[in-house]
Amino acid sequence: MNVASRDPRAGPRQGLGAGNEHVDAVFDALGDATRRRLFDAVASAGPITATELAEDLPVTRQAVTKHLVVLADAGLVTATRSGREKRYEAVPDALDDARTWLDDVGRRWDARLRALRRHLQGEGERQRAGGRGS
Repeated sequence: MNVASRDPRAGPRQGLGAGNEHVDAVFDALGDATRRRLFDAVASAGPITATELAEDLPVTRQAVTKHLVVLADAGLVTATRSGREKRYEAVPDALDDARTWLDDVGRRWDARLRALRRHLQGEGERQRAGGRGS
């Protein structure tokens, strides 16, 4: 059964990271190439304005601002008002939950692959043992 066809009244499925909206927001925000580029730029440049960021991108300052709002909503950047300007700074710790989620998924796949390897090795040994008497 795929997730889209589930009955929403059945409750969250185990193993899908249910209940971790922050991780979802981080992946949603970084799922866009422009936002990933902006996050990298903010992380590299330190406090920077949307106008300064827009100078290096093929999008308008207004588009940059909209992308920064998504990054801020995900907790990846913070904005501080300085006069008429807002200066944005990266919050690298916001990636910790996403990194933990990826590590957990990686560990589960590693365990599955080890189990598959053991199973296949056992099948190979059984085939070799069965072929000896022939």
